[in-house]
Amino acid sequence: MDPTTLSLIQLGVVFFALGFLGRLAGRIGMSPVPLYLLGGLAFGEGGLVNLGGIDGFAHIASEIGVILLLLMLGLEYTAKELVTGLRQSWMAGLLDLVLNMLPGIAIALILGWGPVGALVMAGITYSSSSGIIAKVLGDLGRLGNRETPVVLAVLVIEDLAMAAYLPILTAVLAGVSLLGGLTALGISLAVISAVLVGALRYGHLVSTVLDSPDRESFLLKLLGAALLVAGIASALQVSAAVGAFLLGIAISGGTAENATRVLEPLRDLFAAMFFVLFGLNTDPRTIPPVLGFALLLAVVTVATKVITGWWAAWQQGIAVMGRARAGAALIARGEFSIVIAGLAVASGAVPAELAALATTYVLIMAVFGPVAARFVEPLVRLFQGKKQQNDPELIF
Repeated sequence: MDPTTLSLIQLGVVFFALGFLGRLAGRIGMSPVPLYLLGGLAFGEGGLVNLGGIDGFAHIASEIGVILLLLMLGLEYTAKELVTGLRQSWMAGLLDLVLNMLPGIAIALILGWGPVGALVMAGITYSSSSGIIAKVLGDLGRLGNRETPVVLAVLVIEDLAMAAYLPILTAVLAGVSLLGGLTALGISLAVISAVLVGALRYGHLVSTVLDSPDRESFLLKLLGAALLVAGIASALQVSAAVGAFLLGIAISGGTAENATRVLEPLRDLFAAMFFVLFGLNTDPRTIPPVLGFALLLAVVTVATKVITGWWAAWQQGIAVMGRARAGAALIARGEFSIVIAGLAVASGAVPAELAALATTYVLIMAVFGPVAARFVEPLVRLFQGKKQQNDPELIF
């Protein structure tokens, strides 16, 4: 069969199946992300059917999906709100870094992967998935919740930390000199600072340039700007996701509201492909040998993320329910963790088992994270009800 014909048929099957999975998720009141991931796992290498004809499209579509997810997350907030959140949450960011890097370092040393393996695993267990979390918060209608700016601030601090971490990791894996690594780090930090200052001072100009009364022109300019900024950011050793997020921050007022309406269908389409591709690239046969270690790591880092979110929300005076939602929202791991594992394995500096462990761990966390975010509210209500029955005078 002609390759183009095969790709069209396979893409049709994938999109049709995603539509049913999304409908099923809506019926049971949860985010479709776990179902998308498991669907990709079933139809990737080593799954029930290998849909190899869509690899090229799925890869670029997934990249666009992450960019749109973070762009629309940025549209929800202004640059001033972002800076205020960073100032208020830097201690939570530091706690997040310490609590969630230590389990990765420990497991790497226990398995004998040495300092380089420890550096790699530290990044894998540290960074939450901005893409998955943005999707889940939108699906559950929590973007306007009081705890959401706290979650956002922690995610931004993580993304900024990744902008510093990735050049260092790349230099270590490639055997580059300390000076070369510090140079790459300096470039990353300078780019982020320049974009953030530009968003604060000249955000209204960005909105003016992109705005248009014509819907088609507006959509094309928005998408073009998002891809352009993300590509330039990536070329400068800064995460493409961070670049897209900062662009969203720079767009304000009525332009931001119109952008949200115009981009929402595209975001849903391409974001679904991001989650499916992650599953497609996971071979189920590599999971059993490392499943025990991955589950242990998952249990520990679920607890550390919940502690991070709970403490960060408590610092802002948010009530128990909001603290629990903040902690559950941060559980999911995703795109950065996979990028880190891919860089490490491609370099040959770490054993291949690290990729299998990282993939299994991220898959567990990417599936469990949205589920935990969905069911945290009824669990907290149940717990509060039992506490009040035991002590009627207890006030939450």
